[in-house]
Amino acid sequence: MTLSLPKFRSFSAVTLALVWTSLTFGAAITPVETQARAATPYYTAQFAAPAAEATAIIGGVVWQCAGSTCLAAKASARPVNLCKRVAREIGEVTSFTAGEKALEAAELATCNGK
Repeated sequence: MTLSLPKFRSFSAVTLALVWTSLTFGAAITPVETQARAATPYYTAQFAAPAAEATAIIGGVVWQCAGSTCLAAKASARPVNLCKRVAREIGEVTSFTAGEKALEAAELATCNGK
């Protein structure tokens, strides 16, 4: 008994389709986890005065503010450059932290344009 070629091709096509569907379905779900991780605060900015608005988009980053503290997810800009943009939009920055590293006094002066 021999295996007929058309049946073998159909079986291969179905198997390939199932594998492809599994891979693309997995890829479609993966970015959700990545987006959730990216939404955790990376930057923390403290201001001399409370922020006027609860949400601001500065430097391509969404900043969530409550009182004189604003939080944002990680961006591609250098912390000092992002701090400058935030200071122009919201006000004088008294403290700016990127990850676990806070800007030093000289960097804060640069951030505030002094």
